[in-house]
Amino acid sequence: MRIVVLSDSHGNAAVVEQIIRRHQADAEVFLHLGDGAREFENAACLYEGRVFWGLRGNCDWGIDLPSERVLTLEGVRLFFCHGHTLGVKSTLGPLWERARAEGCALALYGHTHAAHLERRDGITLMNPGSCSRPREGKPGYGIVDLVNGVPVCNLVTL
Repeated sequence: MRIVVLSDSHGNAAVVEQIIRRHQADAEVFLHLGDGAREFENAACLYEGRVFWGLRGNCDWGIDLPSERVLTLEGVRLFFCHGHTLGVKSTLGPLWERARAEGCALALYGHTHAAHLERRDGITLMNPGSCSRPREGKPGYGIVDLVNGVPVCNLVTL
């Protein structure tokens, strides 16, 4: 199963649609980690047969979505959040602890606008960066392939 992970699009509907179009044939699930929930919801209406889950970020005012979720896909538990309520700009400790407490193999987060990928004590942490306003480098997103119960993560630049 392939999951495409976007975050921090901040009103750039064109880039959200570009990423979804690029992966409409090879991804089953699309996740948006917040700060762009509205354009993600609008794009999701255009693609039937795919699963879309979005979150509310600190800039998603008036959006009735949670700021974090836990899912189990193909036997893999994953925690995903925007990250502002866990202080990810300062430390990843609370994110890692939360994922561990939830029994997750994968923790996805946004908010920092900086791509990040690391494995710590059996849990993979990934921030896809911002698909429209990166802190450094180029805009990007993430891909998670679930292979035999293991998340295989990659960062992709636009």
